[in-house]
Amino acid sequence: MISCFILILSYPTDMLGQGTRDTVFNVRNPDLNLSPYTGMNRQHWLDAAEYLLKGAFSYVSNLDSPMEFPKQPGRSYPRDGVHTETERLEGLCRTLFIALPLMKENPDYEIGGIKIADYYRHQITQLVNPHSTSFIPPLPKKGGPSQKLVEFGGLAVSLMAAPEILWDPLSQEKKDTLAHTLLSYGNGPTIDMNWRFFNVMILSFFKSKGYPIREDYLKELLEKCLSDYRGDGWYNDQPYYDYYSMWGYQMYGTLWATYYGDQMYPDYAKKFRTHLREMVGHYPYMFSKDGEMIMWGRSIAYRMGAAVPFPLMGFLEDQSINYGWMRRIASGTLLQFLKQPDFLSEGIPTLGFYGAFEPAVQEYSCRGSAFWLGKIFLGLLIPDDNVFWTANENLGAWESEIPKVKVLNSFAPDAEILITDYAEIGASEIRAWCDSKTVGYYQGTENYNKLAYNSAFPWQADGKNGEVSMNYMFQIDGTKWESLRRYKFKGYQNGIYYRDAVLASDSTIRLQLADVILPNGILRVDQVHSQKTAALRLGHYALPQYEGRAIVEHQIKYKKWTATIIDNGQYQLAIIPLENWGNVEIVSAQGLNPVTANSKVLNVIGNTSADQKRFFATLMLWKKSGEQWKNEELFPVKKWDLNMDQVKISWKNGRYQTVNLTAKD
Repeated sequence: MISCFILILSYPTDMLGQGTRDTVFNVRNPDLNLSPYTGMNRQHWLDAAEYLLKGAFSYVSNLDSPMEFPKQPGRSYPRDGVHTETERLEGLCRTLFIALPLMKENPDYEIGGIKIADYYRHQITQLVNPHSTSFIPPLPKKGGPSQKLVEFGGLAVSLMAAPEILWDPLSQEKKDTLAHTLLSYGNGPTIDMNWRFFNVMILSFFKSKGYPIREDYLKELLEKCLSDYRGDGWYNDQPYYDYYSMWGYQMYGTLWATYYGDQMYPDYAKKFRTHLREMVGHYPYMFSKDGEMIMWGRSIAYRMGAAVPFPLMGFLEDQSINYGWMRRIASGTLLQFLKQPDFLSEGIPTLGFYGAFEPAVQEYSCRGSAFWLGKIFLGLLIPDDNVFWTANENLGAWESEIPKVKVLNSFAPDAEILITDYAEIGASEIRAWCDSKTVGYYQGTENYNKLAYNSAFPWQADGKNGEVSMNYMFQIDGTKWESLRRYKFKGYQNGIYYRDAVLASDSTIRLQLADVILPNGILRVDQVHSQKTAALRLGHYALPQYEGRAIVEHQIKYKKWTATIIDNGQYQLAIIPLENWGNVEIVSAQGLNPVTANSKVLNVIGNTSADQKRFFATLMLWKKSGEQWKNEELFPVKKWDLNMDQVKISWKNGRYQTVNLTAKD
């Protein structure tokens, strides 16, 4: 019942002489009565915030020191290694999310002899000091949206939440100068996606302080934000679905409704609250039994920021919400990363998932960008007597709802998102939109193009030699390999998720895809239409290889079928080609997995024929290490009949199922 707690290792003495630091966060004096699974109460959240903020302040020697961090090698900016004012702005505004609750708890809080309230007030004024290296000039008349708008939107949130610390002590001259600069961005252009909220938060703060703003523009932006809502807690971020629904739309919408909405536009505030409440029936199911989030979508270095809506639900004070489960998820997500030795490097968060991982880094990120994860600590704005903090931690749906059915599918029809929970391994999984003709910073990449994403198996990057996980790869005329990235949702019926797909570089290769969800994996029933001959591969999820432990490989044969299995000591993955595949390859990879440097993935090998359509069937299964496979688990299909575009499956447990590849919702 009680999850294991974190071992204590130590850093050398840090730059400020603050003694030793643990290499992972340690839950000291766990509160097992209130939180039997994580041991974390509100004070532990404050401890976690302090743990992260001390790392950031190891680069601060006095009030004039900017939040400037070492560049992580790779595609992150500044690519020439020269620090910029935008980079410093990111470091300042994003670490402020973490500092905010600590200052509100104790306005005299210090790190290394520096009172952090004094530090942030001083640094905020340096943003409008032309002689400072942190100076940000007002937006030019023809200036467009930029990273500066993003950070000023975040700064406006902190000014809103702690005006008594960050705003009220400033001189009127400083207030007016800051208003002039920030409003030049807030009144200026934005991007039609979650970015509208940056303008909204700037405009709303200064409106609340009596400064003139573009009132019609504020209303227009709020209405557009609300129009992006697609039900079940999901907003469409034009055009993607990802965690920006949560650390963007839901977070900003809830904070705006709480601090401004009832006074400014109560109808809008009511809608934002309704959207947060509707999230309860879907989004919590996207987290594993242990509260682990799925590696999915761009900006994944923001990590536990994805869990910020859970504490913000405390503002709803809705007795029908299982707040003990919401806190168990949020605390579990915090520990998912804080307990990882590679999460921090040089005292601050890496750009990656568990550790630094270049394939998941976007060019718009600098090292300080990762502190967007600090948004989860805005949950500490919820007072300590709120039910979010006082409810007893529990497993929610994982206590009975999910175990009762073994596998639970939760479908959001308007967002076309399927979330699946697997009782046996305690993992969650998601299938969502991806349709990108080209490959960009994140568009069309592994952040979105996988057939599915699972909390137990973080996505592995594709390799140049055809190494692929949880996707199809094609090679035409011996040229480079290409993964699918253009999907069109067709429908969800009877536990089957249907999509069409087309190869982005060659529309003459088309697929009809069906994911049949099983209690311990997936049966893929797919049809490929091709006007030319091509090699293709289909990959399972990948397994990281842990230090000192080899990945064990073996096969189990049954009649005409063979299951190929890999086992890394934590999980086993099995792949069983049922129809039209050739060989199975166990592919070793280096530098493609976000967990460890070395990994292995199961690939099945096949080909298409010119002007033909070919049906492929594949079982992709999993189990925890140390558990024995049963024949009925590895080989659950008794027989199937293929008739045109319809497959009738007879299962060994007596169940019958029809896969209609032309199905529409």
